[in-house]
Amino acid sequence: MQRDYLEKVYAGFLGMNVGIRLGAPVEPTIWTYERIQRTYGDITDYVKEFKNFAADDDANGPVYFLRALDDEDLSEGLRPKHVGNAWLNYAREGIGMFWWGGYGVSTEHTAYLNLLRGIEAPMSGSKMQNGKVVADQIGGQIFIDTWGLISPNDPKQAADFAEAAARVSHDDEGVYGARFMAACIAAAFSESNPMKIIEIGLREIPEDSKYYEVTKNVIFYYQNYPEDWRSCMKYLHEEWGYDKYPGVCHIIPNAGVCILSLLYGEGDFNRTVEIATMCGWDTDCNAGNVGTIMGVAVGIEGIKKNYLKPINDFIALSGISGYLNILDVPSYAKKVATLAYQMTGESAPEELLMNFSEKELIFDFELPGSTHNFRVSDPFYCSVYNTEEQAFSGKRSLGVLFDRMVRGKKSKVFIKPYYRREDFSDERYMPVFSPKAYPGQHVSLMLNLDRWNGESMYISTYIRNTRTKEEVILESRVVAEKGWKEWSFVIPDLGGDMIDEIGLIVEGNSPDKYKDLGVLYIDDFKVEGKAKYSIDISRQKKEFSSITPFSHNHGAWEIEGEYMSCMCLDHAEAMTGNYFMEDYKVCGIVIPVHGESHLISARVQGAMKGYYAGFTSENKVSILKNEFGLQNLISVDYAWELGKEYKFSFDVQGYLLKFYINGEKIAEVSDDSYAYGMTGYAKYGLGRSLFGNLSVEES
Repeated sequence: MQRDYLEKVYAGFLGMNVGIRLGAPVEPTIWTYERIQRTYGDITDYVKEFKNFAADDDANGPVYFLRALDDEDLSEGLRPKHVGNAWLNYAREGIGMFWWGGYGVSTEHTAYLNLLRGIEAPMSGSKMQNGKVVADQIGGQIFIDTWGLISPNDPKQAADFAEAAARVSHDDEGVYGARFMAACIAAAFSESNPMKIIEIGLREIPEDSKYYEVTKNVIFYYQNYPEDWRSCMKYLHEEWGYDKYPGVCHIIPNAGVCILSLLYGEGDFNRTVEIATMCGWDTDCNAGNVGTIMGVAVGIEGIKKNYLKPINDFIALSGISGYLNILDVPSYAKKVATLAYQMTGESAPEELLMNFSEKELIFDFELPGSTHNFRVSDPFYCSVYNTEEQAFSGKRSLGVLFDRMVRGKKSKVFIKPYYRREDFSDERYMPVFSPKAYPGQHVSLMLNLDRWNGESMYISTYIRNTRTKEEVILESRVVAEKGWKEWSFVIPDLGGDMIDEIGLIVEGNSPDKYKDLGVLYIDDFKVEGKAKYSIDISRQKKEFSSITPFSHNHGAWEIEGEYMSCMCLDHAEAMTGNYFMEDYKVCGIVIPVHGESHLISARVQGAMKGYYAGFTSENKVSILKNEFGLQNLISVDYAWELGKEYKFSFDVQGYLLKFYINGEKIAEVSDDSYAYGMTGYAKYGLGRSLFGNLSVEES
């Protein structure tokens, strides 16, 4: 693997998200090319500010569909059915993930419903099943970026992977677009010339395809009129416009925009995504795809700071797992890199393996420019930046510049392990969240003070209660001398509340005439260990159509006092917690109100995978397994009553699954299908339940 592979993955994934964020505000079709030009002129920066960018289907797909590599047996290679399973497992039906525009209208919605009803991929996305118009829409190429990122310098592999993924929902031109884009991304690891990248991509699609034809025509136009991208856009409107290609968002006109922006961007990442946005049509998709290509090609140094700073290494997703929906970009780049090493059979570098975990937070700041989403509460006094000035381990750390602070003036320096509706400007794609850190876990970090002026600094570690906004101070020290020092603490129990900030409070400790200036360096920030916490339902809120901190799939959910009320016709589920929890005991209060199915869950890995225990029919208790269909592992007699409150406990240790009611063990069974997963409540049948407080203890 090339030396700078990880850095290029990081730059490519950031480049994709820069393009998405830049293009999203002008994506709706009301934003015509002419209207964008009149309103914004020559775009050189984001056209809209967001508190945090909520979510986007163009980011959801590349992250969640790649998980097929984690979940499936690939001994015979990647197949469309493998990625189809990821669609079913990681999407909440009808909300988030992608555009649910209706059967026969939205290609993705159509494919999902086909899959759900047993039409396997690739038939689920075929023109035979869905018709050519639906099969040729743009979605084939907008979800494939990560297949290129795991295939450095191997355009053929990237194209084949992307085709397998695209055939879940697309056919013909939609598939050719997937092959082309993934091949271009793979090629960009060693080629930075856009024309040569395009030529490599063209080798992976049929010469008699419309995709090939529009690409060649735009190249020809560029070679004759290389100075005027707007005249080329006029040509696209006249010869390749939406009026000639039916459907909501056809791939061919947008392919023309991607080629135009790559060529007229002339190897400049920033100009490339700007042109793709100014062209109109499917702006976030087009800018996202070319952003990945050029991000890989030019590296992080080629992306302007005004595009990187608002992202700050954080992407919100809107899949089924609230834990996975909080994505730290450097950590995800490492995830992609480890998959690439596995695919090649090459040993991953030791430093990569040591500084990456999906279950825990490990922030080493080793990628150039990385911040791991550290932020400050008062930018007048403090700012953060990645630096090689100091490092406890490796070569880099996070610098916190504090500027002319005096006694009593302070700023928080923190990460957000949990997000709420108030943290976002809008509800794009309805993201839902479960915390990345919990009571009982251990937080550690290394600090080094370089004081330029003043007497000393007063530094405290803290967490914040997301409901009350109370900052819980854990340790405070007066720091005056240089030298790396370890700070650590255990996240305290908050009585059923979640935490949404972890970090430091940096406070000046000098009088006015000795203003504090200098840099505080942070390195090796970690949140690890076993969690022990509870969720008090009465302290939660309904946000993004889900009750915090759960994600819901199906059913009607409301808070009724100290309970979550759930009613459904056939299935409903509430999931929460660390997606990678292994051995643990979960306890919850359940009141069966109507119907026969009232369950607690463990090791849930999505809509199609997990264990469940509880009432399943009259006078029956069962432990069930969902493996793309519900299976009964064990059933026992138990006389239960509607309207009565029960305490359920589900203990999963290794292969052993034990279920208790009111402290009495009722059922026990062994199964080795799932080693980790989320927890929560569920129903698999008509009825209504009240679900109370939930507690989790890892072992």
